[in-house]
Amino acid sequence: MRSYICFWGMVLLPLTVFSQQRDILRNRGLALGVLKPGKENAITDVNGVLVGQTTLLKADSVRTGVTAILPHGGNIFQQKVPAAIYVGNGFGKLAGSTQVMELGNLETPIILTNTLAVPTAMNAVIKYSLLQKGNENVQSVNAVVGETNDGYLNAIRSQPVSEADVLAAIQRASAGPVAEGSVGAGTGTSCFGFKGGIGTASRKLPVSLGGYTVGVLVQTNFGGVLQIDGLPVGKLLKQFDYSNKILQDVDGSCMVVVATDAPIDSRNLARLAKRAFMGLARTGGIASNGSGDYVIAFSTAEQLRIPHQSESLLPVQSLLSNDAVSPLFMAAIEATEEAILNSLFMATTVKGAKAHEVKALPKEQVLNLLRQYNRLPAADK
Repeated sequence: MRSYICFWGMVLLPLTVFSQQRDILRNRGLALGVLKPGKENAITDVNGVLVGQTTLLKADSVRTGVTAILPHGGNIFQQKVPAAIYVGNGFGKLAGSTQVMELGNLETPIILTNTLAVPTAMNAVIKYSLLQKGNENVQSVNAVVGETNDGYLNAIRSQPVSEADVLAAIQRASAGPVAEGSVGAGTGTSCFGFKGGIGTASRKLPVSLGGYTVGVLVQTNFGGVLQIDGLPVGKLLKQFDYSNKILQDVDGSCMVVVATDAPIDSRNLARLAKRAFMGLARTGGIASNGSGDYVIAFSTAEQLRIPHQSESLLPVQSLLSNDAVSPLFMAAIEATEEAILNSLFMATTVKGAKAHEVKALPKEQVLNLLRQYNRLPAADK
């Protein structure tokens, strides 16, 4: 997968992910949770899932972008997938959410971007869907677009995201590694007072528990008291919200996208989405009053795809039993927690609009704290 950086007035320039060294906690010796990650430790470990991104940098003021998540590479409108949405805190804009909640399916790519780019992204997704072969007679499209507000670093009122930027993210989406940190929809976001961004992680269940994969991608832009493996890192760094010294605005948002290849319908996907929110809580997030915190969950199981026009009024589906979904719950919690921390560890310091600057997490200082409190060995592996 490639991320694309767009400089105003120039064509999109590819930035290969393969050159991005993944300096995350797991690669430093801290294996969060008890389940093992998939091959890429990314949402794309779920078979069929594709991710594409467009990163926008203009002069010293535009720091924003688009991240697109596709449940499969075909015509999603004609072959919808089971989906559900959980609202942790509803101070945000998640376009298309009510139809997903009502019908229990997803019929377009999921787009993440900034708050004021939601209408633009919706128009782009609608055009993308209408132009797909087989959709010539379609007259209604439920575009699903989520956002966080990157207005501290980004000149958000200039509305720099174009439909072409959204379409580029969709059209160039692919499997494999996913760029993280200050890229795509996470270019201008902040988390726990540090630079946030895009993060991803996955968990693969052992064969004895079904062998299914759960993958998570997050766009982090929220506050609280950073915790890593239960350690109050934000407190130890003396940088946390509502402290005596830092009375900053903790409002923001967090978008969480959960994918699985397990055969579960919208009812159990809603339950899975709720558990992902527990992963956010593990990192110290507080879902403040002004934070839009949403989880979108979907299944890529081919046998559960929903044809736009079905010949059968009584589709037959084989679903996991309720008892069998508990391992998926744990996987979603662990992958969400790790994805959020990955967004912090992969983010770089960004300076943007009005000379505002948000510094990257001081990784070496954090790693020393983890060693001091026996979360990591004395020296990096």
